[in-house]
Amino acid sequence: MLFFRDADRKVLSWCSYDVGNSAFATTIMAAVYPVYFKEVAAFGLATNISTAYWAYASAVSLFLSAFFAPILGAAADVKGSKKRMLFLFTLLGVLSSGCMAFIGPGDWKLALFLMMGGTIGFSASMIFYDALLPSLVPAHRIDTVSSQGYALGYLGGGILLAANLLFIRFLPGTAGARLSFLSVALWWALFSVPVFLFVDEPPPSPEGKHLSGAALFLKGLERLRTTFREIRNYRNLFVFLLAFWLYNDGIGTIIRMAAIYGATLGIPMSHLVGALLVTQFVGIPFSLAFGVLASKIGSKRSILAGLCFYLCITFAGIFVREIWHFWALAIAVGMVQGGTQAISRSFFASMIPPGRTAEFFGFYDISSKFSGIFGPAVFGFITQVTGSSRLAIAVLSYTFILGIVILRKVRG
Repeated sequence: MLFFRDADRKVLSWCSYDVGNSAFATTIMAAVYPVYFKEVAAFGLATNISTAYWAYASAVSLFLSAFFAPILGAAADVKGSKKRMLFLFTLLGVLSSGCMAFIGPGDWKLALFLMMGGTIGFSASMIFYDALLPSLVPAHRIDTVSSQGYALGYLGGGILLAANLLFIRFLPGTAGARLSFLSVALWWALFSVPVFLFVDEPPPSPEGKHLSGAALFLKGLERLRTTFREIRNYRNLFVFLLAFWLYNDGIGTIIRMAAIYGATLGIPMSHLVGALLVTQFVGIPFSLAFGVLASKIGSKRSILAGLCFYLCITFAGIFVREIWHFWALAIAVGMVQGGTQAISRSFFASMIPPGRTAEFFGFYDISSKFSGIFGPAVFGFITQVTGSSRLAIAVLSYTFILGIVILRKVRG
């Protein structure tokens, strides 16, 4: 990385963080840990109860990160401390992931606690990571670099997930799964180093130089209130956030509940992890393709195309009966997941007023996290009450339908 030009080194260093934290998204959030929780940590709990507990814990962790992160984001803009906050939440995620290796049979409370800690670290760190993007490259390159970050994230998450699949297959008992959790902590920590070494911290506002502690937190809260009042004046941005609030709920719920849904249907862990591994590698070229597509037809139309495809995936998910059905859906998700999220991020970044990136990305993140509360919570409630995960999947369709309707009102 030292041999690249300065601008290229900064972009690669920024993308490197996506390589690192994607290990948490794949192994912990999506593939191995949900199944480990269901088969090991939640041993003795009824199937519908363990699924509901997992969904509720996901919702609570997203609520906590959604509540505090925007205030911290506004404070980071004032103080110029985006990288410092990124480091603290990365540390929380790394430590939580590593401690998961010590979870044994029946330790469902500890398992949920560590999952919540890791999710908060992962989710909150993304605010400060995303907020570095607008100052990293010119506006005309944001779509491309955002897509590159997602593509490299898919590659990194996929490589480690493939290694973890080998651990699980060839090591006895739960040793492979436990080792995979340690590998996530090490991978995330290692690939986070370049962003702290080579990416510059955007300058603080003049008012932030003499603030610290409680005064800085209160200043962040004040700016958050101001932003909330002002953001309604940015009608285009505000309408986009409403649409994003809805459709990202569906995307996030699919990511968090896919493996545990498959386990409920009786699909073996090897097929669950293998299918989600395929999702990662399918996502690499399609994330890059979405960046090209956005340059041809525009960001808004590219997102709409991805959401229509997601709606079809949701309806198809209701009828999963065979193992190959799950594999087919995993491939379909890989075709749109990274691209839709990457273009959403860059589309939003293009609408942010200069000098307000962490603050406005705090609202972007709060839309993501508060929306993410409802999807898993509704999924868990319907599963617990009816005993049917299929019905819970069907309900997800509303997030994409309403998201499409509202996004059409955004000026491209």
